Amino acid sequence: MAEYLANASQNVSLNNPILFTASIPCNKGYIYHEDETGIFILRGITNNCFARYQVTYNGNIAVPTGGAVTPIAVAITVNGEPRPTSEAVFTPQAVDELGNVTSTCIITVPRGCCFSLSVRYVDATVDNAAVTPTPTIEVQNSNLVIDRIA
Repeated sequence: MAEYLANASQNVSLNNPILFTASIPCNKGYIYHEDETGIFILRGITNNCFARYQVTYNGNIAVPTGGAVTPIAVAITVNGEPRPTSEAVFTPQAVDELGNVTSTCIITVPRGCCFSLSVRYVDATVDNAAVTPTPTIEVQNSNLVIDRIA
């Protein structure tokens, strides 16, 4: 198990990753993370056909002062593509109103391969073309746990 944290408030632009600044890293080399980045590499180091990881993100998100109050969302992304089932949406009533979101998914990495992983601010308004997403969100108290489960 590896755990990555980012407690300080940060502004995250649309389609960009949340940055993680502290960690309890994986000591077996299954997960690679450069300090203070939002990109992780999951490695398929195994004697089986695949390595399987359970990824769970928890954090608080809000529309910052000056932004438009619209639904906001984060999602776990694999190789740059958001996992639709991992999207966590929060609709604030006002700016600077924090809401807690949780997202989880299972990622299967074939033997010998590597997948990149991140948690990104994604557009939660794609179903409504009349609404423009806010360009940045505020994120704080982020926690990302990556468990090797198979």
